[in-house]
Amino acid sequence: MKQILIINGSASENSSNQKLIDCFAELTKDFFSSMVFNDLKTLPHFNPDLSTDNIPAIILDFRKSIEEADAVLICTPEYIFSVPSGLKNAIEWCVSTTIFSDKPLGIITASASGEKGHEELQLIMRTVMANFTHDTTLLIQGIKGKINQQGVITDDKTKNDLTKFAAALKELVNEKR
Repeated sequence: MKQILIINGSASENSSNQKLIDCFAELTKDFFSSMVFNDLKTLPHFNPDLSTDNIPAIILDFRKSIEEADAVLICTPEYIFSVPSGLKNAIEWCVSTTIFSDKPLGIITASASGEKGHEELQLIMRTVMANFTHDTTLLIQGIKGKINQQGVITDDKTKNDLTKFAAALKELVNEKR
């Protein structure tokens, strides 16, 4: 069983992104053991002076979770045409390390539009040298109309796209062996 760290980029308690994470975890439960990180708001603001010396314990734990995972999935909304600040802050804490280098990565951006945030996150993750492909990225526009309050995906295209995305991410992880 492969370990996947799923980072929820949403700051909302009952977000569509959390519902998608739950769907992904259910869809891949025979391949991935999922650990979800929902605590971006507990991470301190990035401080480059503390990035390599006197690193806060919570940051060391976060980095260790990434390092020990066989893959990482980032599932996030777009906030004001960009990556949510909490998610960017978390990634900034990792820039001085190599923990994302060649790490199999999936990116799901699920938002009203999401296009700009999705592009920006891919650029950021290329910069930290994460290993992802076109097929391990997924943009879901208009997410609130595609998943209900119970967390059931009601849109057939979205269901199919998530299934293809999950298969591509599994394949990427298997190539890493």
